[in-house]
Amino acid sequence: MRARRATDRLTDRPDHPLAGVIRMPESRVSPITSIVRRIVWACVALLAAVLLVYLDRDGYRDSNGDGLTLLDCFYYATVSLSTTGYGDITPVSETARLVNILVITPLRVLFLIVLVGTTLAVLTERSRQAFKLQRWRGKVRDHVVVVGYGTKGRSAVSSVLSDGVEPDRIVVVDTDQAMLDAASALGLVVVLGSGTRSDVLRVAGVPRARAVVVAANRDDSAVLVTLTARELAPKAQIVAAVREAENVHLLRQSGANQVVVSSETAGRLLGMATHTPTVVDMVEDLITPESGLAIAERDVEEGEIGGSPRHLSDIVLGVVRNGKLFRVDHPEADAIERGDRLLYVKKVTAPRED
Repeated sequence: MRARRATDRLTDRPDHPLAGVIRMPESRVSPITSIVRRIVWACVALLAAVLLVYLDRDGYRDSNGDGLTLLDCFYYATVSLSTTGYGDITPVSETARLVNILVITPLRVLFLIVLVGTTLAVLTERSRQAFKLQRWRGKVRDHVVVVGYGTKGRSAVSSVLSDGVEPDRIVVVDTDQAMLDAASALGLVVVLGSGTRSDVLRVAGVPRARAVVVAANRDDSAVLVTLTARELAPKAQIVAAVREAENVHLLRQSGANQVVVSSETAGRLLGMATHTPTVVDMVEDLITPESGLAIAERDVEEGEIGGSPRHLSDIVLGVVRNGKLFRVDHPEADAIERGDRLLYVKKVTAPRED
């Protein structure tokens, strides 16, 4: 029982075993580029060996007894690095040795790359992941953690990416490996495990996260994830999705700053679509940050202080003051104060001409 508990404590594991739990995004390098890089490093190693042999050429003997020239050093380095060794047939003339350097050795290098390259990549993958993981865990701060990569989680990630957040600043936590593979393909950092476990959330960096998005499939799971995340990150912005409105108060009591009722929101849009479909189109446009119009938030400018938000060129929907939102028709929003933030409609793309 003790051994099992020790194994389950992810936070006690070093970086190397965690490479199977956390997967860092792969660098998007084409196979040709990867092979070219390997060839370049092979040439660097060859030149280094030639330099060492040439500087100590008096310590080597040639079968001809005439000492080592620079070409001899190249020849010795190539046959040594390619593990060819010395056989019963050896090139004697400079022309033969030059051919050995310019033709035979590149063929040997290409052969080794094709034959051994894939095996070495597989063997070193876990070590590279552990090294990247160590660097990431040491510097990651103010990132976004998304628990659950279903429909809601994917939409949340898409919205965060559209706000200019780098993919490696988003961590996805899920128990479905297929979902994590899809997230990793976008360059996101992924963690395999249940978001209801505190050690999994610690591995995802929740204590240092700026925001946590809880997109669990079940309301009871969402409550438990929110409780655990709030305990680990007292100051983080926690946004949770819930299916039933009757569970909203549970999410808020658990520590969620914002709660979105997915079923009721979808139901309202469905009802509106029966008699005002264009309104639904506009709402979808506003909540789709990639195109059309979008709802955004910005700081007030110096020249806007003291004025009315209704007289600005932007379409202002509300004023955020000390973390509280006032609609534009609220008396508190009559005059803009220093430190306020404006909630407004931003033009993302130009309108299409039909």
